[in-house]
Amino acid sequence: YIYIRGEYNLSIKRIKKAIEMAKEQNYLGKNILGTNFSFNIIIREGAGAYICGDETALMESIEGNRGEPRSKPPYPPTSGLWGKPTVINNVETLANIPSIILKGADWYKKIGLYESSGTKVLTLLGDVKNRGAVEVPLGTNLKDIIYYVGGGITEGKKLKMVQLGGPSGSYLSPNMIDISLDYKILSQAGLSLGSGVVLVLDEDRCVVDIVRNIARFFQHESCGKCTPCREGTNMIYTLLTKIALGKGENNDLENLKLLGETMKDASFCGLGQTAPNSLLNTLKLFSEEYTQHIQERGCPLKICREW
Repeated sequence: YIYIRGEYNLSIKRIKKAIEMAKEQNYLGKNILGTNFSFNIIIREGAGAYICGDETALMESIEGNRGEPRSKPPYPPTSGLWGKPTVINNVETLANIPSIILKGADWYKKIGLYESSGTKVLTLLGDVKNRGAVEVPLGTNLKDIIYYVGGGITEGKKLKMVQLGGPSGSYLSPNMIDISLDYKILSQAGLSLGSGVVLVLDEDRCVVDIVRNIARFFQHESCGKCTPCREGTNMIYTLLTKIALGKGENNDLENLKLLGETMKDASFCGLGQTAPNSLLNTLKLFSEEYTQHIQERGCPLKICREW
């Protein structure tokens, strides 16, 4: 099976065409190249649920069920799709295989600047001149990616922060971006590459507004299976909205921290456990901005608004 989000129309179209071409040449289907070996590839289109990034929720979706995570163990290699041993790989992993087969593992291991081998495809977004998908050797310095590959901050503005790893990733302040994107180095710093998103944000961005947007995303994407995630995402969004609109109270920040920590400890799957990352991270790095919203009864940058 190849599982593709339903919104990725171009990807679905291209994969379908590739499968048809392979079948025409007898590389797929019955009795491949005149042998007794038969093999087919089936495309399953997801409905866009973020939770299906969890491997067990993805399997539920393929089976035609609601995308909700399963208890582990058993793990997919033991009991996965329809109870059978299952291997699940991200498309980026599979894309590396042809080159490794052609050139060998030793060649691949030489790519990368530190302990992690190979390349990483990053999505460079936000207030940077050159946005888009970029492929860099693992170990490349984040600062170089922003200022060399990305061309620096737009309109000559100052960097405020960088989100690394997508909605569930962490934020880095400007004095933290001189770091190599190597798995071990990032882990030691309490960071992760996650989905490979590098979101660059300039000085005109409001921390509360950004984190509130992420909270709304997770409120929408929570599958609702477990109470900590279902209720926690809703309560975090509600409190952040209260602060954003100038109705916040001093104890709201402590309540947000408690909610986030509870979700990390008690949620059933990785979505709920990582959903509060941006909140907890920015409460540490940019606590003064949250406090300003409360003390000044609104957004200092006049960005936060009613949705």
